[in-house]
Amino acid sequence: AATAPGKKITARLKRTLPVRGPQAPTLSELMRWYCLNTNTHGCRRIVVSRGRLRRLLWIVLTLSAVGLILWQCAELLMNYYSASVSVTVQFQKLPFPAVTICNINPYKYSAVKEYLSELDKETKKALETFYGFSEGKSKVRRSVDDWNSTGSDFFQQIPLLKVEDFSRTATDLRSGQKRKIEGSVFHKDSSIVNSGDSNDIVGFQLCDANNSSECALYTFSSGVNAIQEWYRLHYMNIMAQIPLETKEKLSYSAEDLLLTCFFDGLSCDKRHFTRFHHPLHGNCYTFNSGENGTILSTSTGGSEYGLQVVLYIDEADYNPFLVTSTGAKIVVHDQNEYPFIEDIGTEIETAAVTSIGMHFTQSRKLSKPYSDCTETGADIPVENLYNKSYSLQICLHSCFQKAMVDSCGCAQYAQPLPAGAEYCNYKKNPNWMYCYYRLHEKFVKEQLGCQQICKDACSFKEWALTTSIAQWPSIVSEDWMLRVLSWDKGQKLNKKLNKTDLANLMVFYKDLNERFISENPTNTLVILLSNFGGQLGLWMSCSVVCVIEIVEVFFIDSLSIVMRRQWQRAKKWWNGRRARAGSGKAPQAGDVERQGHDNPACIDEDLPTFTTALRLPLPQDSPLPRTPPPNYSTLRLETAFTEQLPDTLELDRH
Repeated sequence: AATAPGKKITARLKRTLPVRGPQAPTLSELMRWYCLNTNTHGCRRIVVSRGRLRRLLWIVLTLSAVGLILWQCAELLMNYYSASVSVTVQFQKLPFPAVTICNINPYKYSAVKEYLSELDKETKKALETFYGFSEGKSKVRRSVDDWNSTGSDFFQQIPLLKVEDFSRTATDLRSGQKRKIEGSVFHKDSSIVNSGDSNDIVGFQLCDANNSSECALYTFSSGVNAIQEWYRLHYMNIMAQIPLETKEKLSYSAEDLLLTCFFDGLSCDKRHFTRFHHPLHGNCYTFNSGENGTILSTSTGGSEYGLQVVLYIDEADYNPFLVTSTGAKIVVHDQNEYPFIEDIGTEIETAAVTSIGMHFTQSRKLSKPYSDCTETGADIPVENLYNKSYSLQICLHSCFQKAMVDSCGCAQYAQPLPAGAEYCNYKKNPNWMYCYYRLHEKFVKEQLGCQQICKDACSFKEWALTTSIAQWPSIVSEDWMLRVLSWDKGQKLNKKLNKTDLANLMVFYKDLNERFISENPTNTLVILLSNFGGQLGLWMSCSVVCVIEIVEVFFIDSLSIVMRRQWQRAKKWWNGRRARAGSGKAPQAGDVERQGHDNPACIDEDLPTFTTALRLPLPQDSPLPRTPPPNYSTLRLETAFTEQLPDTLELDRH
């Protein structure tokens, strides 16, 4: 009972004291309290400034500063994943790259002509019909083997055609008969050499074996290009049916290709070369392949300390319809990379010395999220068919070969075989030509999806090549040099060498400066936070504590105020509903006022102090309190003696 008055006073204080700070009942009071107490000066000046113009000016300045902060911070976030490129050059002993050498002519024509005899006969007939070309009797007679006799049916189905002025009729160059053209026409005008009359267009028609109405005519304004493409198409079909062991024997051996070899001033031979068979280039040989676990290196730059080889090309044994140039192709690459001869091969001329100077560069890019490159290719959903380290070219070729097997039922001859597949040929896959050309068209137009799936490698090695050519051998040294080389190879060649059969190649480092190009993150988390702090301090004189304060006030406290008001409304509605249900009448306004409400500022049960009591609001109908006047009757002296003392009488007389 003794504490009942204290509780009543505490409850009254809770109901009547004004609430400030994070527990303010309204958002406007919370924002006013924040502006008066925050360390961000702009917000405080908005509240304390006198005059509308000055307050409006501070509002504009504060909002402009906030906008600049947001813009600068967005720029910092967008540039967070940017990378800077650094180039490091150091002088040291360098590993020598692998050098792959291939003869431009893949197979000796004298050895492979029996397999191509039917195709050669069809090609000569087309040349004679269209160009009036006929072979003299002085040429060597070429035998026809029954092994390829079934190919004539396909030559008749896919003959060379001459189209006049893009009409829908074409003349068969083999039989002279005219046929109607059905389907689409694809014109490949990419050659400077034309066939004389601009209206004469040469090509061939491919049709779907399952649907004869689905056809495509591939035309060329150059008869040379048309004949070579048509010949190459049938050539791949024939070679796909020959076993690999047989094709390796039909191509050039290391003894046939290499005449002399020097590396770093020392003699080398075929034991330093590794053979691998390329479908389109036959037997190729790689110097310093690293298969035996040893990679050669060089500590001196210059042409005298690199690789020097003399190649025997044997021009007389070239296929006249398959290749039209003479020489060799080389690729400088890393030991773990596949040499794409047809894509990046450098051609070496005959009767000349070709000097190739190299600059070595290693490059490394940052992977995600800085760039869309791959470290090892393990995240690419394409099987690597080349058994070498990942590269973009390997991915693209493997992707196309996989699509070829899935769509056409067989593999394209120029690329490695997937597991369980076999190369396309007429006998087993009569529809492969039409399917291949349709698929290749989609690949070139990036409709196959390979360009979207395949990514660049994050790290790679590159040798920048500088090529120079000089006549070799010279006129004065030609005689004795050819005699010596013929003597060295005389027992195998049985003839005198011609300088057009020889090619001299030199591959060397121009200097031993290794260039290392790497990407480094431009920003780190520490730098990003420092930049954020600089922007906040520059525009708003704000720190991390201010940011935490902003989050607390504008998100946590504001949300709590909204939720508290919603809760009070719901509670009021529920209490009113219960009252109506219990008494049958609606509560009066006075009853609601007498119920009061809790003040969240007074959360303890302590008795009120004198200071808090002074802050209580006065009743509306009561007058202001004043100090009461003194009671003057209390100023009178009342004695306790009945008689006056004698000594006081003396004083009264005076």
